[in-house]
Amino acid sequence: MAGFELYAPREVRDRRTWTAAIIILGVVFIIVASVLPFIPFILERIAAVRTNPELARHMQPPAIGIVEMFLPTGLLIFFILAWVMVFERRKPAAIGFNEKALPRFARGFLIGCAFLVAVVGGLWATGVYQVDNWAVWARPSAMTFLTIAGYALLFMIQGSSEETFMRGWLMGTVSSRHGIAWAVFINSIVFGAMHLGNIKPSPELWGGAGNVALFGVFISLYAARERSIWGVYGWHAAWNWLLGVGFGLEVSGLNLKVTPLVVDLKDAPGQPWWLTGGSWGPEASVFTTVVLLVGIIVLIRKGALRPGNSYSVAESGPSTGASA
Repeated sequence: MAGFELYAPREVRDRRTWTAAIIILGVVFIIVASVLPFIPFILERIAAVRTNPELARHMQPPAIGIVEMFLPTGLLIFFILAWVMVFERRKPAAIGFNEKALPRFARGFLIGCAFLVAVVGGLWATGVYQVDNWAVWARPSAMTFLTIAGYALLFMIQGSSEETFMRGWLMGTVSSRHGIAWAVFINSIVFGAMHLGNIKPSPELWGGAGNVALFGVFISLYAARERSIWGVYGWHAAWNWLLGVGFGLEVSGLNLKVTPLVVDLKDAPGQPWWLTGGSWGPEASVFTTVVLLVGIIVLIRKGALRPGNSYSVAESGPSTGASA
């Protein structure tokens, strides 16, 4: 299948990292970014082992707070952009950082909120979820609202890191070589596989990871139709933030310790996991599966797999990089 330049023209000097290498490098970047915030503790542990091995044996691991949870995601964006700009000699636009950032992000954020409300609202309306308490409105405070706003910013960074890796770098490069269909398929499978460690092996894990892969297909088609990753930045941030902070539900198995903004929901008694999503949260629900499938069909019918003409490819000689 012919390549398709999805986000920007390809220039003579551009390099493209091999697809398998992108996946491996992405995992390496994630590991390094996850370790960096704990370097002070690691150095302290090493020093303690040298001076007093017995004391070091009883040292407690550092508490993982909000900063430790979200800082690695910002570092991941930095690592990817640095690799693309320095090694591949490509501009950020080549992986989706192109024009109309603010309106595309805002539109994606609103659409993401609408999708999440459709899923959670549908589950509540059919009796799958019930109201546990009235969340922040039962006892409002300035600090609670400040925390909720802070989580919105953090989820913008977290969701953007995944989109930069998957829909930006990986999907954009695979599309450049093999076309949009392969780009959507490969990045979605990798995206789902990367969530397999979120919870212990269980039916909810397979249902959740499957829906994450399906979400990957949907959001890839959204990015392909828009020819940018700004919109999926907003979509992903809105979904995660409103799910965990808006309704107090698990986000791919992660349970946030925060007073919800809208209402605090919980599973109604006697409901099966394939409706509630179980310990994974509503993302593992069959209701989410249906909503995503409808979204995928709509995007395909709107031409997401045929989003106009490919950007131009400059004439070039033999490759001097990873791949021309």
